[in-house]
Amino acid sequence: MTTSPPSPLGVIAHYNLLERLEPSGPGDLYRARDTKLGRTVAVRLLPADFTIDRQRLIAGARGLAALSHPNVTALFDVGEHEDRIYLAFEFQKGQSLRAETAGRQMNVRRAVEIAIQIADAVADAHAHGFGHGGLSPDSVVISAKGRAKIPAFELASQSGFDKNDSTGRLIDYDAPEEARGAAPDDRSDVYSIGAILYETLTTRRPLHRGASAPSASNPKVPKELDDIVLKALAPNADSRFQSAVALAGSLRGSIAVLDALGIAGEEEELGQTQATSFGRVAAMAGGMLLVAAALAWWLWR
Repeated sequence: MTTSPPSPLGVIAHYNLLERLEPSGPGDLYRARDTKLGRTVAVRLLPADFTIDRQRLIAGARGLAALSHPNVTALFDVGEHEDRIYLAFEFQKGQSLRAETAGRQMNVRRAVEIAIQIADAVADAHAHGFGHGGLSPDSVVISAKGRAKIPAFELASQSGFDKNDSTGRLIDYDAPEEARGAAPDDRSDVYSIGAILYETLTTRRPLHRGASAPSASNPKVPKELDDIVLKALAPNADSRFQSAVALAGSLRGSIAVLDALGIAGEEEELGQTQATSFGRVAAMAGGMLLVAAALAWWLWR
């Protein structure tokens, strides 16, 4: 017995829309089927009144399609459908970083690893002339395999998005200079990465006027990581890491510090917990055997 494919909610170009998704950003978001290549994709349909230079946006989005990084959600296609712009990109099974943390402090090593993946993705985008400008725990997706992914759609600064147009903005973690209305640069994304890491470690957003050390809320954070996070969050952009590459390098160095201090990752912590539990069970079993042996000897006597 064969199962017929589900009826599409609609059709955009050669994409059959299968399911409406909760969008993080403007317009409507769908899980869709690419009928030409036979793959599942995500399709974003921008609002008809999206107040932006359409041709500039389409040209910029096509430039984004050239990006290829394991931590960037690939953009496959962009075009117009019934006077609305659509973008088709890699479909990711997973959840947002905010959902992953669920309001709890993330394992320190895991939080650093996620921040490194985000910084690597942003560094690659910067190398191709794109800034993000919309990074937040809501826009970062954690895939089913546990990898951080940032959507290429939000790589906004030079891809046709108007930074002053609220319809194109995500709920993001603006750097202090952006909040003051100044033009963002690569260091603004560095601040946003630092803000995301700060929240995963402490559950709180940093203050623009200067953040307290993450270790004040999370004693598992070593001083070396405190220094890195606070430098990324410096209110003055000149005092921050000057590139996402530099931030990623320092975070990689902190992994060695975590290892030296014995701060394990989630899998290692689970293994240690399991080993401790096994040790307790083994000790109890051994004690019971000794008691049984002593009782048997007494009865024999």
